[in-house]
Amino acid sequence: MSVQAIVLVFYMVGMLALGFYNYRKNKNLSDYFLGGRNLGPWQSAMSAQASDMSGWLLLGLPGLAFALYMGTTEAIWTALGLAIGTYLNWLLVAKRLRKHTQIAGNAITLPVYFENRFRDTTKLLRSISAIFILVFFLVYTSAQFVAAAKLFATLFTANYTTGLFIGCFTIVGYTFLGGFSAVCTMDTIQGIFLFLAMLLVPITILNSMGGIGEVTTTLAGVTTEVFSWFPKTPEGGISLILLVSAFGWGFGYFGQPHILARFMAVKSSKEIKPARIIAMVWVITTLATAVIIGVLGSAYLSGGFMSPEATASVTVDNEKIFLALVQNLMGPVIGGLLMAAVLAAISSTADSQLLVTASSVTEDLFMAFNKKQISDKALVLVSRGTVIVVSLIAVLLALNPESSVFRLVAFAWGGFGAAFGPCILFSLYWKRMTLWGAFAGILSGGVVSIVWHNLKGGIFEVYEIVPAFIISCLAIIIVSMKTKVSQEIQEEFDRAQVADI
Repeated sequence: MSVQAIVLVFYMVGMLALGFYNYRKNKNLSDYFLGGRNLGPWQSAMSAQASDMSGWLLLGLPGLAFALYMGTTEAIWTALGLAIGTYLNWLLVAKRLRKHTQIAGNAITLPVYFENRFRDTTKLLRSISAIFILVFFLVYTSAQFVAAAKLFATLFTANYTTGLFIGCFTIVGYTFLGGFSAVCTMDTIQGIFLFLAMLLVPITILNSMGGIGEVTTTLAGVTTEVFSWFPKTPEGGISLILLVSAFGWGFGYFGQPHILARFMAVKSSKEIKPARIIAMVWVITTLATAVIIGVLGSAYLSGGFMSPEATASVTVDNEKIFLALVQNLMGPVIGGLLMAAVLAAISSTADSQLLVTASSVTEDLFMAFNKKQISDKALVLVSRGTVIVVSLIAVLLALNPESSVFRLVAFAWGGFGAAFGPCILFSLYWKRMTLWGAFAGILSGGVVSIVWHNLKGGIFEVYEIVPAFIISCLAIIIVSMKTKVSQEIQEEFDRAQVADI
């Protein structure tokens, strides 16, 4: 086993130890899923952003930017859309959601918040929300396992399947044991770790190649294609489809349950503003450096600096460019720590997704339809069992070694953004919104996203989140205007606006 692999093993052991440490702290569902609503600004900001970016940040986005030049253009606009979406999510959603979820029956999951907010006695809204969470998170979690499989297969010189099971065991182990407190503590550590790693790699590449001038000269000889800040059509015009699709990623933030859970868990709404500043510094830096790493990686490969083995690996799979660069550029200890940064990116999202999926199954399906009184200890056990079952299904979805982290994340991201994003925004800003408006918005957004994703050609090449988000908004407005909202719901909405919690 290489020194890099040994360093990564120690990191994995530390993750599992953290899970054991937090095992006995989880006495009820609020502890296991929201950590008792006790996050400070640093922990909420770093946990939210680390759980947001995932292995996609170090594999998917650099792999897209590596594919000069249209790939780089798409990566830049995707990163820009995500940065704007992050800011608007913290600005428009975070503070209001923190207050509304506590006012609306102290809800600890999004489906319960929707049910309480709209006084749904049918359990229909809660159930359909939980089903969409389960479906999209199975795909999203499988994307993280694909990234983990690529990492461990590269580092341990193992086959893809072996890497998949090693990654799954590590991530599931500490999520199963530790719950939300362990996940947020680890995400905070991993968020800082990722930030430093994303700064170190491009600096090292530039130093190795002799500076920006050498990089520019190398890139100029790679292809006759000219870089453009705007995506182009084959005829040379600006591609509105690619532009709208890349920029549309920002819409997704309003509906991501694993990110919104961090807003719900903040100690006080007063902590939101400092957390927003921390989050934006982190996001802008890491997104920019991820794109830069992909571009510099292309120059590094084209300049003949990369080993034959790494070159062959990257030629087959662009998403391994970060791994190849670390193995070529870094010494054994630093390289091992940077490989651990990849695991940090993967696990910080996968653990959050598993936890939110478990909360939906336990809180929104199992408890919603189980009339018997069940102890908190038993419910935590059900949640831990759900983590195991969901992980096994996600592993089955990830078994294909040709799976793309970027494409899997895009499907799940679009589905969540369209199904829940409009409903979250309208529920926080429009007191005239009704139960049936919420149901119509969630159902139409989720279904249109899935259907649109599977249609090809022409207008269907637009990223599905854009049309699905628009249709969901229209459904909420039209159906709400045709149905009635009670005075009680409107009064609760007004209380949430002025609450100081």
